[in-house]
Amino acid sequence: MLWKKGRRSDNVVDARGEGGGGGGMRFGGGKGLSLTAIVLIVGIGWITGQDPMQILGQLAGQMDQSAPATSQTRQAPPANDEQAEFVRSILGDTEDTWDQIFQQAGRQYQHPTLVLFSNGVNSACGFANSATGPFYCPADQKVYLDLSFFREMSQRFAAAGDFAQAYVIAHEVGHHVQTLLGVSAKIQAARQQGRNLQGDGGLLVRQELQADCLAGVWAFSAQKRLNWLEPGDIEEALNAANAIGDDRLQQQGQGRVVPDSFTHGTSAQRVRWFKTGFAQGQISQCDTFAAKSL
Repeated sequence: MLWKKGRRSDNVVDARGEGGGGGGMRFGGGKGLSLTAIVLIVGIGWITGQDPMQILGQLAGQMDQSAPATSQTRQAPPANDEQAEFVRSILGDTEDTWDQIFQQAGRQYQHPTLVLFSNGVNSACGFANSATGPFYCPADQKVYLDLSFFREMSQRFAAAGDFAQAYVIAHEVGHHVQTLLGVSAKIQAARQQGRNLQGDGGLLVRQELQADCLAGVWAFSAQKRLNWLEPGDIEEALNAANAIGDDRLQQQGQGRVVPDSFTHGTSAQRVRWFKTGFAQGQISQCDTFAAKSL
């Protein structure tokens, strides 16, 4: 992939080394509750008749929803960091792609911020560590990425290659597109109504497969504009989609497949929907929610 052809985005924030690498309860600035504070809270619970663990849990929720440490500064990655330059290039091209598509629909595309972190990070969706993998938070409209995930893709999932990595970024940006289109709000409403979102064919699976399709739409547009794909690049993306299907991950992790717990779709479904988006580059082809067969 000739990724250096891409325009570099200015919306990449380097939060690596800012801390936040531990679990447990912490305020937005990264400070955890002291032992004295915990003892005091437990004492208050006993006096008032409240469950101390419930009080601590409520505090934890407030801490997770507090302003993330990464929002305090907008430090750009160093210019000599090639991995960060790659991320800036891919994000920049997703901006160019969705700018054009939204403009054609008479709308303006709002660029997301991509936050590079290491070990752990606070977001408006709560605290997450590197094991979570790349994720998008609709509450602050940011993509969060620990670059060590790309190494894990290669070593654990045998999904190496720069275009495989680009697919991951484009998938998370796809979730941002869903937020702007109102899809994420509908999923959240269904969750608040107590609907079961998991399972083969469930809303979560359909949401994730649509993000795969939107990643394919980006890939089509980017290739048409920059002609930057090399032989084997599409296979890299398809291999990555195939490697992280629910069925394959469950088989590897627990030795059996449980369709009722699916959240992202099978390997075959993820490959199919990426290819659907890439075939014509039409967002109208990505309506996974209306599809009878995924």
